Amino acid sequence: MLEKLLDGPKTYYMWLIFLLVLIAGCGLVYLDQLQNGLSVTGLSRDVSWGLYISQFTYFVGVAASAVMLVLPTYFHHYKKFKRMIIFGEFMAVAAVVMCALFIVVDLGQPQRMLNVMLHPSPHSVMFYDMMVLIGYLGLNIIIGWVTLEAERHEIEPPKWIKPLIYISILWAFSIHTVTAFLYAGIPGRHYWLTAIMAARFLSSAFCSGPAILLLLMMVLRRLTGFEPGKEAVKTLTTIIVYAMCINVFFYLLEIFTAFYSGIPGHEEPIHFLFFGHEGHLPWVSYWMWGAVIMAFASLALLIPPKLRENPCLLPIALIMLVLASWIDKGLGLLVAGFTPNMFEAFTPYMPSAKEIAVALGVYGVGALVLSLLWRVALGVKMEVNHMHD
Repeated sequence: MLEKLLDGPKTYYMWLIFLLVLIAGCGLVYLDQLQNGLSVTGLSRDVSWGLYISQFTYFVGVAASAVMLVLPTYFHHYKKFKRMIIFGEFMAVAAVVMCALFIVVDLGQPQRMLNVMLHPSPHSVMFYDMMVLIGYLGLNIIIGWVTLEAERHEIEPPKWIKPLIYISILWAFSIHTVTAFLYAGIPGRHYWLTAIMAARFLSSAFCSGPAILLLLMMVLRRLTGFEPGKEAVKTLTTIIVYAMCINVFFYLLEIFTAFYSGIPGHEEPIHFLFFGHEGHLPWVSYWMWGAVIMAFASLALLIPPKLRENPCLLPIALIMLVLASWIDKGLGLLVAGFTPNMFEAFTPYMPSAKEIAVALGVYGVGALVLSLLWRVALGVKMEVNHMHD
């Protein structure tokens, strides 16, 4: 099936060239970071995690969201997802690749990863996080490629792939749960010290990931004419609505607990997010209030069936949902976790231009992997459909 990589229109090759140029340009910036260290970023002693880790966290959720297609298809035999399940699995592969790269660029010196592999510690959550991500990447590559090959030859997938599919469903929950434990296991960070951090991560993943998939499928339909299926889109949109409602509910629980308890350590990070502190980082509150507005606006468009089935309103609602979850899990999670710090001091953080450029380079790699895998999947789908015409 690799020959499908070279089979595409001129726009496909132009897109690949654009991504390669972007990756090369941002790669030069990363070489500068590699030489001069993380001092080129906006990170500091007090704020040791920033844009890179926030994107790692977000894309772990995007990777885990593939289970929203796999679980109904194989557990409940919902056949409507068959047409686009491969695209969800390949999106998970691209997301995990980006997760790994964001960790690499955040380490400063990539060889530090060897410490986790050469000196594994069962007490380290980072060790388990690396293991589940590597395992999930392998599972999705094997499952996606084998099932696509079987579809190409119009045969049933081999029986040995079924156990791997069931394992991947459980594995999807584990990757974001373990990532949540990286945050919730740090007692000095009051904003992260919550028992429902993993539940919040999963609910956010199960709404934002499928929303990104649907938006990309809309783009694919516009460019190629590939139809994922109206019933499949309708069902996935309904799943997104429920997950987003739960996500918002969980966040409101956090706000109630923090302010009703009156514990300063839990109140101050949330207060800082939405109102700032004596002029420190006022831009953060603009982003957070924007996220709140977009979250509720997306629900207003998605909850009524007539509105969410409107082909013009659905993309708008999904874009707002993705942006709201991206701000909450990215900017909000990291800024509130580190500000104020354990000594009640406020250390401003803002990503530097070089930091943003490196992140864009990782996005470029993810888009390249996704484009190549989707080109193969689309080629097989078109070949099979052409054989039946």
